Amino acid sequence: MPAVVSTSEGRYSVLEADLPMLGTVPAGVLLEDPANNAVYLRMRRDWESIADDEADVYELLEDDLNAKASEMGAERFFAWLEANLSNSLRVTDRQPVLVRNFDQTLNRLYSQHVQSTFSARTHVPLWSLRVAAGRFLDNAEVEPEGYEELPATVRNASGLFAARIVGTSMEPLIPDGSVCLFRPFGAGTRNGKLVLVEELGRGLNDRYTVKRYVSKKRQRADGSWDHDSIRLEPLNPEHTAWELDPEQERYRVVAEFIDVLY
Repeated sequence: MPAVVSTSEGRYSVLEADLPMLGTVPAGVLLEDPANNAVYLRMRRDWESIADDEADVYELLEDDLNAKASEMGAERFFAWLEANLSNSLRVTDRQPVLVRNFDQTLNRLYSQHVQSTFSARTHVPLWSLRVAAGRFLDNAEVEPEGYEELPATVRNASGLFAARIVGTSMEPLIPDGSVCLFRPFGAGTRNGKLVLVEELGRGLNDRYTVKRYVSKKRQRADGSWDHDSIRLEPLNPEHTAWELDPEQERYRVVAEFIDVLY
């Protein structure tokens, strides 16, 4: 059976700030969950770079708005915004949006509407390799498309990067077209983890896939261990797994999947 993905209706607004030097800039995104009378909020974090003397005020705004939204609920909160915001801070009309996951939809809307100042503390590279969640896909030369700003809840670390998934074999966890966060694979077992795998030896047309890595090992006579089998498994039951030959060093685990950003 195909992977079942449920959706719900949401509404979103862009919060805008009027800054002396820059004029009107997007300050953040508000996403309403009408069914639960709840609000999801994400604000930009580069106020020191763009707001000068008012940076401290804007940095406190997110906590203040979150507290009010939690206390009032969505309808009262948006009514309060429309009645109390000044000329220097305003909110656009709410627009409908189809939602599978409110956190991920909020991140996607933020990425579309807010272009914040790059910082190594808050941003990770977004690579142009089209990571295949189905079969290995041929890729053109791998080069960064740009940078992706991490949500405030995600701590940046050396080596983290984002890449876009192509294919449906990892649905519903990883939707086709989603941007995901990865970290280079270090020490420890790979077994059972979702990993980005590279097929080697193809020059600029390297191939990549994301799958669940399942391996079985056998013990040698000298006490060491070796792979008996390596299997790459999809999450979507409509797709099939396939076996890798442990004797051929054609494949390399590049990174471990962390989460879907949007």
